[in-house]
Amino acid sequence: MNTSKASGRTDLIVVGAGIVGLAHAFEAHRKGYTVRIIERDARPNGASIRNFGHCCITAQDGDLLDTAYRSREGWLAAAKAVGFWAPEAGAYVVARSAAEQTVLEELNSKRGNDAVQLLAAGEIRSVLGGTPDPAIVGGAHLPADLRVDPRTTAGEIADWLQKQSGVGIEWNTSVRDIRDGTVSTSRGEFHAEKVLVCVGHDMDHLFPELAARYQVQRCALQMALAPAPAGYTLDSAVLTGTSMTRYDGFTAMPGAEAVRREIYGHSPELIDMVANVMFTRRPDGSLILGDSHVYGQTIGPFQDEWWTTRLVDEIGRILGTRLQVTQRWQGVYASSPLTSLLVEDVEPRTKVVTVTSGIGMTMSFGIAAETIASL
Repeated sequence: MNTSKASGRTDLIVVGAGIVGLAHAFEAHRKGYTVRIIERDARPNGASIRNFGHCCITAQDGDLLDTAYRSREGWLAAAKAVGFWAPEAGAYVVARSAAEQTVLEELNSKRGNDAVQLLAAGEIRSVLGGTPDPAIVGGAHLPADLRVDPRTTAGEIADWLQKQSGVGIEWNTSVRDIRDGTVSTSRGEFHAEKVLVCVGHDMDHLFPELAARYQVQRCALQMALAPAPAGYTLDSAVLTGTSMTRYDGFTAMPGAEAVRREIYGHSPELIDMVANVMFTRRPDGSLILGDSHVYGQTIGPFQDEWWTTRLVDEIGRILGTRLQVTQRWQGVYASSPLTSLLVEDVEPRTKVVTVTSGIGMTMSFGIAAETIASL
């Protein structure tokens, strides 16, 4: 059921009710624009609800780091307005070798103690609780990082938006064509001064030439859910050595390649599956566990059970417990070898905004603030 409060022509149409689209709608509403969101599903159901719920601010690098901090401000503003769970819990990085600790020390040296707080082995073990991996040699706390519940947050933002004056959401509505401010859909035409297309990996359905130019493909990840160990109440995200091979803030450090070689030496399967061994706790006490990465134009639905088992076992080793998986799922997001963020005007009144590096939750509100400011 559509409950649109935007009638007739609007200032802005946002195609896609994932977190990137919703962030743009939220920022546009704050600036006084009338907004219509068009979404093919009945609720947010894509990458925005299938991730860790980790706003990974500190591990970005270069220009994206500035955008990430701006995104943090937007996330907190949205949480205050909407009322969703968003603790400023930061993230912890567990180091289980001297090479991994060296990368954290290098990041601390570059960013400073306020951004990267180094921890001794005993401190990180105390944070994790229980009987964590005796191989832990140290770690770091990244206080700027945020947490949200990925399963509920996008829906809460959408519910709040469609209750606001001048904002409407057309659910169950497929976009067929976009031209000069007119969006042709399965429910007729809608008109706006500007159209923002925020459909993630499905941009190749609407703009195949643009997707081909940036070599946009799909990245599929295997994830799982398990009850947290007894007494585990940490809201922070927990990252590991494999995370240092994935996020630009870590990979920019001189010691990052040594970490990659070290992990490949003792656990080549983790590098082969492009693993980012990490976990987050949801407010209901369950742990989100992951993840592996596979790339392709079309992603098959079949998941490798051994990969999931390997990831879950590795997290269990870190926590010093056996985890009992209750759910498994596949997440899919856009990926490009050429850019982490694709923002392009395909015509004067149509802009495509796609995060092409798996950091959509992190960057969404920062990108939105920059985009809306440029209108």
